[in-house]
Amino acid sequence: MFYSVKQGMGDYRTHGFLEIGIKLIALSSKRYCGKDFSMKNIDAMIAGHICLDITPKFPENLAGKKLTDFFIPGKLVNVGESVISTGGAVSNTGISCLKLGVRTALMAKVSADMYGTEIINIVKKYGADTSGMQVARGEQSSCTVVISVPGIDRIFLHNPGTNDTFGYNDINFNIVKTAKLFHLGYPTLMKKLYVNEGAELLKIYKKVKSLGVITSMDMTLPDPASESGKINWNKILKKVLPYVDIFLPSIEEILYMVDNKKYWKLRNSSKRGDIISVFSGDDLTAISDILINYGVKIIVIKCSERGLYVKTSNAPVISGAVKWQDRELWAPTYRASKILSAAGAGDSAIAGFLVAFIKGESIVNSLKIANAVGWQNLRAYDAVSGVGTWKETIDMIRDKKVPFNELDTKSADWSCIENEQIFERK
Repeated sequence: MFYSVKQGMGDYRTHGFLEIGIKLIALSSKRYCGKDFSMKNIDAMIAGHICLDITPKFPENLAGKKLTDFFIPGKLVNVGESVISTGGAVSNTGISCLKLGVRTALMAKVSADMYGTEIINIVKKYGADTSGMQVARGEQSSCTVVISVPGIDRIFLHNPGTNDTFGYNDINFNIVKTAKLFHLGYPTLMKKLYVNEGAELLKIYKKVKSLGVITSMDMTLPDPASESGKINWNKILKKVLPYVDIFLPSIEEILYMVDNKKYWKLRNSSKRGDIISVFSGDDLTAISDILINYGVKIIVIKCSERGLYVKTSNAPVISGAVKWQDRELWAPTYRASKILSAAGAGDSAIAGFLVAFIKGESIVNSLKIANAVGWQNLRAYDAVSGVGTWKETIDMIRDKKVPFNELDTKSADWSCIENEQIFERK
């Protein structure tokens, strides 16, 4: 039987056997480099958003220019070869976890089309267990064109595709219950998870917690003009966060969702047009206090070039976390001499943090490892190629050859931990 798949430009006619092929690819990835990645040994289950990223390489001579200098109607812009890679939290965080040496399974939804085939093929090469991947018919897999011009923050042209229909019934909870940690990324880009006041998202996290699995969640910044951007995310978070152990948004994302007035006030006061350079340590404390009151045990806030912040509850923290109770820390980023692309840097940092947590590292080391993996990500055009091994990462934080960026907390009650170059609020 034949069926039609609309893909990019044109209308492709393809065999119904393509869907079967994708499923076979997914099921064939339980062994990698001689290692058995059977479900009984999963450390991290990474679920949620996945897509195919197409990232053209822009010439260095465009650095320092504005997009309006060369993105002009009718103008041809010459670029280099395009990097074809997977993107989204499932790929970026999941593959980074694999490269850092923990057994990782992926759970997302693609279509039986050419994009879906390529997505499965790419993640399979890294050894991810993809037996939990769902393959849909009559839909299109997600795709993103990443505009990453030197010296300019990235722009994403994104089609959510099958991510919009991913929900509770697409999760194999028999696999989830075998994992130590369940992480779901980008519900803000997945329509079924945020409509009806997040009922589907809440249903997922309630079920996972009932299985005794540690839970984690990451977000993206919604487009204010989009359906997701108009959702009352604060209301959703109040319902869902009691079932989330580790929450890892960016400062922009969480202020937009929970304190929208503060977000726009800071953004309007910034010459850069974002809030990164103007928020203070007091802003981090205030927003994290709200989230911990909602029920999160560990709140990690990504602050772009200003580092990684963490605050933990004063209640007993998750078993296995050493000296994590009632802490508030802020770790500066490592200095990058050259940045090829920042695509997926936040997801890589999340992977570093989660892997360090799974391995029982201290809270200080977990922050350093997260920032180190985020720094490694900057070495490549795609979101995962730059990420190193666990040994390389540990060696990096121990040998101290890569310097930290200076960190201005913009508040007085932070002090640097001796010999650690990490700030703690007392």
